Amino acid sequence: MKLMTPKERENLLQTLKRRFEKHMKRHEGVAWGTVEDRLKKSPEALTSLHRMEQTGGEPDVVVLDKEKNKASTDLTFCDCSPESPTGRRSLCYDREALDDRKENKPEGSAIETASSMGIELLTEGQYRTLQKLGEFDLKASS
Repeated sequence: MKLMTPKERENLLQTLKRRFEKHMKRHEGVAWGTVEDRLKKSPEALTSLHRMEQTGGEPDVVVLDKEKNKASTDLTFCDCSPESPTGRRSLCYDREALDDRKENKPEGSAIETASSMGIELLTEGQYRTLQKLGEFDLKASS
């Protein structure tokens, strides 16, 4: 994955900070300074978040497990866009499902797309927890 330019990094950090401050309920107990420090030390993570933004996503820090978060130093970013991002639609779950499709074949698979962006798909439990933090993924076909 191509690393970002300094200007792209600064623009992304500003975007992420605005989103972070606008949606404090998603990450209670997490300070922006902690997030920013970690991101500045991880160009790969910033590049992955940039790719999420480029495809129409709205990545934000979320707390999916409040008990685990108290003792954890990990940060979890999830796509918090109201609908599936335009650059990540028309996908099967995995390669096997894509290969099995004979008609109206999607453009790719969610697993391969996530891997190429340096991100992971949520588990079912994580997805259900995310839904309690806001209204995301509102289209029935997502």
